[in-house]
Amino acid sequence: MRSKASKEDESEKKDGDTVPDGDVIAMHPAENGMQVGRALLHALHNAGISVLYQDRELKTVWARNMRARWAAETADRDDLLAPAQFQRISAVKRQVVESGNAEQLELSIPGSHGVRWFQLWVDADRGDAGDVLGVVTTMVETTEQKRREQTLKTLLREVSHRSKNLLAIIQSIATQTGRYTETLDEFLARFRGRLQSLASSQDLVTSSNWRGAAFQELVSGQVGRYSSDPARSLRLAGENPYLNPNAALHVGLAMHELAVNSVAYGALSQPDGHVEVSAKLEADGVISPSLLLTWTEAIGDAPPHEKRFGSVALERVVPLSLNGSATLEIGASRLQYRLTVPRGNFETD
Repeated sequence: MRSKASKEDESEKKDGDTVPDGDVIAMHPAENGMQVGRALLHALHNAGISVLYQDRELKTVWARNMRARWAAETADRDDLLAPAQFQRISAVKRQVVESGNAEQLELSIPGSHGVRWFQLWVDADRGDAGDVLGVVTTMVETTEQKRREQTLKTLLREVSHRSKNLLAIIQSIATQTGRYTETLDEFLARFRGRLQSLASSQDLVTSSNWRGAAFQELVSGQVGRYSSDPARSLRLAGENPYLNPNAALHVGLAMHELAVNSVAYGALSQPDGHVEVSAKLEADGVISPSLLLTWTEAIGDAPPHEKRFGSVALERVVPLSLNGSATLEIGASRLQYRLTVPRGNFETD
């Protein structure tokens, strides 16, 4: 025997509307079909949803929020659609008429402003006896969503590529640091400083949406970590080119090695010492000029002459990574580092 609650639920189902997921919404006494229809039309318009109803012969019966050409009796024979697309849509609709099973498809339509994407759902409209009376086509443009997805995929591929490059740089630094250090404590101290240098340069690259870093900002960040008064101890001159991400990381590494060396042996070890860093475009008889970066400072006692990772990085690792060249000159009272950066690693205004 059924309970009173079950009978009431059954009564509500008779008086209410059933939505596709099976929930029942009771009609308010003041509600009527006209109000519901107008509300649904507003909802379709605001959501950018188009609906087309066609009979079994695919003749248009009515359309809502649908472009006039798409809503005509030959709705799918739009100038936007290629013959193959028209045939595909028609075949899907005829299949729905025959089987009664819903179908879904996606369209990409080339246009003067790029490709436009549409998602289509084709459902069968059944009568009381269960026979198919027609088809309902629901269409939503998904162009912006597709563009966001494509942009995200491109960014993820770029992040993956640059992450691999960064890991390769770290691996090289670890190997070379280990080769030129004798104790674990010395290795950890130097390796940690170089990682912090990379992190500082990478922050600039990331904040620019992976465009790169301005040269003078890069130098100021690297030298500023080892100077209590960068405005006094660092003098910048010449151009301020924008280095691409790879160049920013390697030039940043070079500036780090020079700053560490200067703190230990050079101008930055003196209370009133300073370094001069300049950037100059050099034509060298070619159409695209290269960039000459120069670090100059006065030094006291010359630093040790044995090979260390710092000099290896400055003379080999950095220039090779940029397809450029470099010289490191250390005299009795002066140190100068010159790095030539080919075009393609930077851009100027």
